[in-house]
Amino acid sequence: MPRCILITGATSGIGAALAREYAQSGRTLILHGRDAARLAAITKDCTERGARVLPLALDLSDGPAAEQALRQLSTGADGEPGEPIDLAIVNAGASRVSAAGENIYSWEAAHEVLAVNLEGAIATVTGVLPGMRRRGHGQIALVSSLAAYFGLPPTPVYCASKAALKAYGEALRGTLAPQGIAVNVILPGFVKTPMSADFTWPKPFLLTPEQAARAIRRGLERNQARIAFPPLLAFGTWWLAVLPAALAQRVVRWMGYGAK
Repeated sequence: MPRCILITGATSGIGAALAREYAQSGRTLILHGRDAARLAAITKDCTERGARVLPLALDLSDGPAAEQALRQLSTGADGEPGEPIDLAIVNAGASRVSAAGENIYSWEAAHEVLAVNLEGAIATVTGVLPGMRRRGHGQIALVSSLAAYFGLPPTPVYCASKAALKAYGEALRGTLAPQGIAVNVILPGFVKTPMSADFTWPKPFLLTPEQAARAIRRGLERNQARIAFPPLLAFGTWWLAVLPAALAQRVVRWMGYGAK
């Protein structure tokens, strides 16, 4: 059982649900968020559930600074011991959805997404990894998306970031397993979050954040390489990646994910 857990993007959606799912006496939660008020609220909530909570306000879009801060936190600095992170759930994410195509054609908008979803995720991993390697154990969970299997037209940059994160995690799992560190890739479908509220296309099998958190926890406890859910949607999106591209694109349009 992990006694010290880092959760990035812990102030809303899946991250907040995971924080509450893991909050209990005898456990340390390091909860990351950029919104001070929401970070204070989730800190209070998890503290009342018995957990020791360390709020962490970091801008993950600044990869080098985030990596350095997390490395100091997990390994210690100035003679002080670090926090022995057993499980790092790399959940922070961003998206830009626009029917006008801003997330396709604007470099600035695209970089905002990639800086958090990919660069920030890798910075989180490289920040906590030295401490895990030194201790010879740990677990890293990367929150990707079922959209990593086949890109949806409304959110190409988001899909690209999640596909890259999926490949990174799968490769990292094989690299780190001999060192006693597990790596899991989480592939959620549609979850009712503030981010998904901006997505105005169909959202089949929509889950609550609490349902997603329970599915993630079960998968992590079993050390599943891929934690993909809900099952029917996961199976369908996997098939999109297997089908010939032209056929898969027709299926995606038929499902209602064409341009608006």
